[in-house]
Amino acid sequence: MTGTTARRTVVSIAVSAALACSTACTGPGRSDDSGGTTGPSGPTRSTAPSASAAPSSRPPALTGASADALRAVERATGRAGSARVESTTVMGRELSLEAAGALGWDDGLTGTLTITYTGGTTAETMRRLGTTAMEARYLPDAYYARMGDEFAERVGGRHWIKYVYEDLEDLGGGAGAGFADQMRNTTPNQAVKLLLSAGDVRRVGAETTRGRRTTHWSGTVGGATEQTVDIWVDDRNLLVKKVERGRTKTGELTQTAYYSDYGVPVSAARPPTEDTADFKELLASQGS
Repeated sequence: MTGTTARRTVVSIAVSAALACSTACTGPGRSDDSGGTTGPSGPTRSTAPSASAAPSSRPPALTGASADALRAVERATGRAGSARVESTTVMGRELSLEAAGALGWDDGLTGTLTITYTGGTTAETMRRLGTTAMEARYLPDAYYARMGDEFAERVGGRHWIKYVYEDLEDLGGGAGAGFADQMRNTTPNQAVKLLLSAGDVRRVGAETTRGRRTTHWSGTVGGATEQTVDIWVDDRNLLVKKVERGRTKTGELTQTAYYSDYGVPVSAARPPTEDTADFKELLASQGS
């Protein structure tokens, strides 16, 4: 393998890991100003307007009993501060993954997830490069992905990639624009904010979700294409389950997440510096 090919391989692994870590944590993505969603891998077709979109682009604010109920869920889930998370995500032909761990959001995003690639072109690429699963650690200023030994052999024995949020903002073509804020603002109640921006929110009814009595809410967030958001809420106004469905340029996008053990202690230690490669430096090496 030539030096140039080796560097490109390392960068390919790093970008794929960035996509997996951000997708597992944040969900389908947020809209950019042109009607497409963005993330470390670049823009895709639109799925929905952001919950933090400019006021002029939002539908009329939800009012009445439904709004009051959902705002109570938003407040309770936000105050809980942490939870165990299990999720499955499918991004068309590009990526399928499962994630499990615990995340906190009291003072920026923190926590650890184990991410397993289950399908898609990205997963196939990672398997060929010796990685089928990885650990992701989220801290308020950056997140870290632990890669396999084969990756470490290519970068001086280092197993971890460090992604500083602000560095991801600088990705070419605006692919990372707003990414730092997106990651910092990741909490289960973001799905509730999306529902509050929908024009057709409805209470579907009472259901049993993983053995717990819940209330099912559903709505459609409009855009160039539509995204549906469904949440299941328990009697403490805490999210138990979330499903988001939309479409990207590679096909249907679905994320299903379950939340439990709200208030669970969460920690995420920074990996040793000597065992860590910086994503920005890996990108720079591609052009050297």
